[in-house]
Amino acid sequence: MIRWMPALILGLTAAPAWAQDGLNQGDTAWILTATALVLFMTIPGLSLFYSGLVRTKNVLSILMQCFTLTCMVSLLWLVVAYSLAFGEGNALIGDLGKAFFAGVGEGTLSGGIPESAFSLFQLTFAIITPALIVGGFAERMRFSAMLLFSALWVLLVYAPICHWVWGGGWLGQMGLMDFAGGTVVHVTAGVAAIVAALVLGSRRGFPQQAMPPHNMTLTMAGAGMLWVGWFGFNGGSALAANGDAAMAMLVTHLSASAGALTWMLCEWVRFGKPSALGAVTGMVAGLGTITPASGFVGPAGALVIGIAAGFVCFLATHYIKRSLKIDDSLDVFPVHGVGGALGTLLTAVFASTSLGVFSGQGYAEGMTMGSQLGVQAIGVVATLGYTALATFVILKITGALLDNRVSEDEELAGLDLSMHNERGYDL
Repeated sequence: MIRWMPALILGLTAAPAWAQDGLNQGDTAWILTATALVLFMTIPGLSLFYSGLVRTKNVLSILMQCFTLTCMVSLLWLVVAYSLAFGEGNALIGDLGKAFFAGVGEGTLSGGIPESAFSLFQLTFAIITPALIVGGFAERMRFSAMLLFSALWVLLVYAPICHWVWGGGWLGQMGLMDFAGGTVVHVTAGVAAIVAALVLGSRRGFPQQAMPPHNMTLTMAGAGMLWVGWFGFNGGSALAANGDAAMAMLVTHLSASAGALTWMLCEWVRFGKPSALGAVTGMVAGLGTITPASGFVGPAGALVIGIAAGFVCFLATHYIKRSLKIDDSLDVFPVHGVGGALGTLLTAVFASTSLGVFSGQGYAEGMTMGSQLGVQAIGVVATLGYTALATFVILKITGALLDNRVSEDEELAGLDLSMHNERGYDL
């Protein structure tokens, strides 16, 4: 027994010694879990959500686009995109020091978690952002053009803006409050989607011909997956298993609930009946709008943000479709673009500690509500302007090289057959 005492003592002291090296096992476990949740948002969550919204002849094309984007963006992230987003670089873009994950090993840390876990978590954000854009040009973009556009967009739009906000760039240095991607994910995706819709033009028959969702059961199932996955999206952005992560998850759930009920009530009042489509769209609006604020606001503030999201995004959707007659097929801009911008601005309001029960976590030292609102507005305008210009240029390049839009015959036949020689359904 005495012989084994030194070994026993060494074993008991090994774990604390390891912890002193900087690795936090609890935080690491949470980020690994959150990473799986965010990937779950794209495949199968967003894939099913979008595929149910299109017509029967295009269901497989949406599933293919989301699936292949996951694969392609993952490889781009490895080769250069992670380095451009999170490399040291300058205020505008990261350098190539982390290309091919150079210097990222099993023992390399980012804060208290392995850098491999951090980079994989951030990759899932880079995957879902171009996948969201798919909804803007659904049912009419050539598959090859979609792949080239998305690759260039990730490198020229997503990676730089991610660096601006989270990678040590100029917006982060200004003090922009964007906890989980109001600007980086939702404003960029929404703006890119509406630019793509304008450049490619409307689907054949829009707006005279009704194009209702072909399978709301798929959409409802995908919406539920998005809701669950969003806990990893926002809660994981704390990069720790702590109170910030817990509060982010709580306010995310409350905003989604408020957004869904508000949109449903708006529909009920205006059209006489609530719809499943309205409820899930309001849920996504609530989720997207709370995203930038999720680590900074409290539960009561999240309630207001969710209500605002449901009401404002509902009005934006109908204005764009009915008044402007822009065929943003799956309402990416009015839900994600408008919601992301609204949430980014409202973060400056409800992060205040002087609003009583509606108070949040407070501002950085020296900032007031007015000054923070100014920074938030700069972030929204800069993200919107750069994304719109860059997306337009990229679409012109891909159009010249590959022809962005399918032919009229291909569109009438459906992208499932014309692009993939397969059917989504064969009953």
